Amino acid sequence: MLDVAILGQVAFGYSPFIDRNRAVSATRLTVFPLKTDSSPDAAQLLHAVGGVWPADGARVSLNVAGESLLQDLMQAQPAPNVMVEIPAFMACDPANTASIVSLHANGNSLLLKGRPLSELPREVLPCFKYSIIDLADDRRADGSKPPPGVTRNIPHVQAGVRSITEMEHAFARGAEAVLGWPIDDAIQAGNAKARAGQPDMQTMVQLIRQVDAEEPIEKLENTLKRDPQLAFKLMRYINSPAFGLRVEISSFRHAIMMLGYKRLKRWVALLLATASKDVNLKPVMFAAVRRGLLMEELGRESSDEEMRSEMFICGVFSLLDRMFQQPFKELLANIPVPERVFQALAEETGPFQPYVNMVRAIENESLFDFRECADALMTSVSEINRAQLRALMAASQLE
Repeated sequence: MLDVAILGQVAFGYSPFIDRNRAVSATRLTVFPLKTDSSPDAAQLLHAVGGVWPADGARVSLNVAGESLLQDLMQAQPAPNVMVEIPAFMACDPANTASIVSLHANGNSLLLKGRPLSELPREVLPCFKYSIIDLADDRRADGSKPPPGVTRNIPHVQAGVRSITEMEHAFARGAEAVLGWPIDDAIQAGNAKARAGQPDMQTMVQLIRQVDAEEPIEKLENTLKRDPQLAFKLMRYINSPAFGLRVEISSFRHAIMMLGYKRLKRWVALLLATASKDVNLKPVMFAAVRRGLLMEELGRESSDEEMRSEMFICGVFSLLDRMFQQPFKELLANIPVPERVFQALAEETGPFQPYVNMVRAIENESLFDFRECADALMTSVSEINRAQLRALMAASQLE
């Protein structure tokens, strides 16, 4: 899966599809060919994608930015869980009708991307499950009503959503799902409404401090007993395939004996980042898990296990300010974090900052930013793509 040539010929980015229940229903993988004159192999792309999203697994939507590669992909036969996004100008072209009809017959969900400038061929229109309408191009986003008699023939997905408010408005306008990261809401310290969905930090912060100080197991067990649900979730994380243990961990005491305090710290950090009960924060928690795993994978070439563990914590904690509606300098005064993590999150400096920038470029699905951040890290495109696929696979094993 991870040794195919295409990983050095394209750049990946990813974002979630979020349904009306605020659950992530699929992942979009954006694929940018790096050279206009190259011809990446569509079969290799599907091989790499299948390693993370097998035919019997979760759904993935391929947003291929190169017309030649997309044409080849449309001629292939992806697994039925692979959705394919087709730009409107290609859907309107009769030369593509047979490929689109064939993909639909194969069981693939097709998404129409952008507004058609002419009518779609009659055979093509029923093939599309959704249309993708970018928020910036949505003529109804300002609240205006469509002209009389104008209706949308295909259920739509709202793309380009960057905040919880935009997500809520998109659903109110009838979107079946939103596509993007609703994580950019401004921090409003003291906002009682925002704080209502926060998890109770006390137990988790105490546990983090105790693990950090390597206190006796009995004290940690007593802290966990106050919140049985927390203890259950921690055991579920530790016993997930993503953790890679060969034996089942049966108790917290067993976990410390098997892992040691340093390795345990990362999983307690993950608990804090995924503890909110606010349904609107589900996408934030989804992003936090992937950020942690991706940061760790980007640091894989380092032989320093402590550094990789800190990078995981940095990624997982990188959205705590959104969750708790507190600036990082205030928030991290109460949570013990390594100095390099504090520098990156509270001061936007230090050795981890270029990795945080790389993660944001990937989430923003920006080829320009991807190239710039890869150069700053002095890391090859293929290794960054491998890190993404490894992180996405590990994330799927946690959920």
